[in-house]
Amino acid sequence: MPLTVKAIEHASPGAKNWKLSDEKGLYLLISKTGSKRWYLKYRFDRKEKKISFGPYPEVGLKVARAKRDEARALLAEGKDPSRERQTSRFQERISRANTFGTIAREFIAKRASDGDKAICDTTRAKTEWLLSLLEPKLGKIPIGEITAPTLLSVLQDVEGSGRKETARRLRSFAGRVLDYAIATGRADNNPAPALRRALSTPSVRHHPAIIDRSEFGKLLKSIDTYNGHTSTNAALRISPHLFQRPGEIRAMKWADLNLEEAIWTIPAGETKMRREHRVPLSNQVVSTIESLKDISGHSEYVFPSFNPKKPLSENAINGALKTLGYGGVMTAHGFRTSASSLLNESNLWNPDAIERALAHQDSNAIRAVYNRTAYWDERVQMMQWWSDEIERMKR
Repeated sequence: MPLTVKAIEHASPGAKNWKLSDEKGLYLLISKTGSKRWYLKYRFDRKEKKISFGPYPEVGLKVARAKRDEARALLAEGKDPSRERQTSRFQERISRANTFGTIAREFIAKRASDGDKAICDTTRAKTEWLLSLLEPKLGKIPIGEITAPTLLSVLQDVEGSGRKETARRLRSFAGRVLDYAIATGRADNNPAPALRRALSTPSVRHHPAIIDRSEFGKLLKSIDTYNGHTSTNAALRISPHLFQRPGEIRAMKWADLNLEEAIWTIPAGETKMRREHRVPLSNQVVSTIESLKDISGHSEYVFPSFNPKKPLSENAINGALKTLGYGGVMTAHGFRTSASSLLNESNLWNPDAIERALAHQDSNAIRAVYNRTAYWDERVQMMQWWSDEIERMKR
C-alpha cells in the first residue's frame, strides 16, 4: 500500500530501527533516535543493494518517488544507480577542482617548468596579468563549462571599455588554456577561436617617424646634445643604429651580448615574434656599449633605470625626444621606420635582408624558415654601412 504524508508524520521511533514501505522498493527508515531517511532497495548483478535519497522532511514523498523512478530507469538501461551516483559525484569533484583559474595557472607553470623560452619573467608576468583580467568572472567556473557566450561576455566587457587589443589578447590566451585543458582530458570544447570575428579589429597604430634624410640628420645632431640620465643618453644614441623594437633595446642584457663577435642575441621570449633574433653590431654600437661597462656593468641590464635591478622605463626615450622638441614628430619606435625607409631608398640592400634585420614575420611559412638563417653576411655589412651613414647624415 502506498505511503501517505500523514502516515509518515505519525510514524514514531521504536526500540529498534524500522521501515515504512512505499512502492517499487522505496521505503522510509525510522531510526530509534527519531530521524527518517529514504532508501531504495533493488537488485543488480544478482545482488541486493540499496541507495539513499536523503532525509525526510528535506526530501518529501513526491521527490523521493521521483528519485526512485530515475534510479529504476537506470536499472532498465543496465546501469547500477549507486555506481552512477558515485561516478557523478567524482566528476563533480573533479569539475570543481578543474576551474578555469586552476587550469590556467597550471598551464603557465607547466610551460615555464618545461623550459619554454617563450615564458621568460616578462612574458610570464604578462600572461598572469591577462589571467587576472579573466579570473573575476571565469576563475571559479569549471573549465568544461566555459561556453562561447560566457567567454564572449567577458571579452566584450573589456572591449567596451576601449581596450580592443587587450580583448584580442585575452581571447587568444583563453584559447591556449582551453586547448591545454582538452589535451589533458579536462575539457571537450574550445569556443575561443570562433569568437575571433565577434570582436572588433584593433586599429593599426602608426608611430610618428622622420624619413627625410636631411631632417633625420638634424634629429641625429639634436640627439648628440641631449644630456639626461646616463642610460637614457646611451639608449637614445644607440637606437638609430640598432633600429630594433624599443622594448628590446631598453631591456638589453649583458648576458645576451658577444662584443668580441659583435652580436646581440635577443632570446625568443623577449621578442614580439617569439623567436630568437640575432643583431649584428656595428663598430660604433660596440664602442658605445663598451663605454657603459664601468657604469652599468654591475647591473643585469645594459641600460638600467635608477633602480639597477630594472631596465630603463618604457617612456624614457620618447620623453627625451619630446624634450628635444620632437614630440609628435618622432618616437622610439619611429627609428625602425626611418631605417627601413632610408635603407630601402639607398637601393644597396636586398629588401628581404632589411626585413630580416627588422625581425618582421614573413607571411610565407617556407620563406620565414629560410630567412631566419639567410642574409647574415649582408646584414653584417648593412649594419656597419648604416652606422657610417648615420655619421654622414649628422655631418
